[in-house]
Amino acid sequence: MTKRKNKKAIPAFSSELKERAHWIEHDTADYVDWSKARTAVFPNLKLSTETISLRLPATLLADLKMLANQRDVPYQSLLKVFLAERVAKEVTPKKVGNS
Repeated sequence: MTKRKNKKAIPAFSSELKERAHWIEHDTADYVDWSKARTAVFPNLKLSTETISLRLPATLLADLKMLANQRDVPYQSLLKVFLAERVAKEVTPKKVGNS
């Protein structure tokens, strides 16, 4: 039986921004014994959404509707997928060096 090293106490953060900065620089494995983790299920959890008004050129909207029709999905849903993919690409850190 291997002896696990003591875990560090999770610090108190004065803001979410400071907490995010901390976890970018630190590995959670130093603070949490993930071997004891359990899967959480939240059956009634709904994604929070916010309504916005967005002005698009008519040709862009027409092209979006055409693409959505080809995929048999609502154009608003397709727009969300396109935006999510692009945002994820922009937010993901770029790999440097050989890949």
